[in-house]
Amino acid sequence: MKNQIYPCLWFNGQAKEAADFYCSIFDDATITSENPMVTIFNLRGTKFMALNGGPAYKFTPATSFVIECETQAEIDHYWEKLGADGRYDKCGWLADKFGVSWQIVPVVLSKLMADPERAPRVIQAFMKMTKFDIAQLENA
Repeated sequence: MKNQIYPCLWFNGQAKEAADFYCSIFDDATITSENPMVTIFNLRGTKFMALNGGPAYKFTPATSFVIECETQAEIDHYWEKLGADGRYDKCGWLADKFGVSWQIVPVVLSKLMADPERAPRVIQAFMKMTKFDIAQLENA
């Protein structure tokens, strides 16, 4: 028996609006089902449930979704689209207009951090950043 695990995002009456927003940003994203309570959608092959649960709960940065990006253009795209009308934080973190937290991270970061000599310089560089800049990280 295959048990699938996927996130459920709790919204206050904005589940369909949020699913439409996310699907407009990611290539090959689709809404697979919807009803007044729940909208199911897929982003980059990951299933999500958007629930109209009411005002009882809010999103916090304690849970975030990481988007690994190969290029600066990808970072710029997700940063601008997801962050529109939201909040930009340090080190590649942002909260979208619904309050959902995202980390927009270059793939190369893990390689740079694996080099014990270079890692401290990379950390110093990215601690000063809001949106990650691949060129600055690679030159650290």
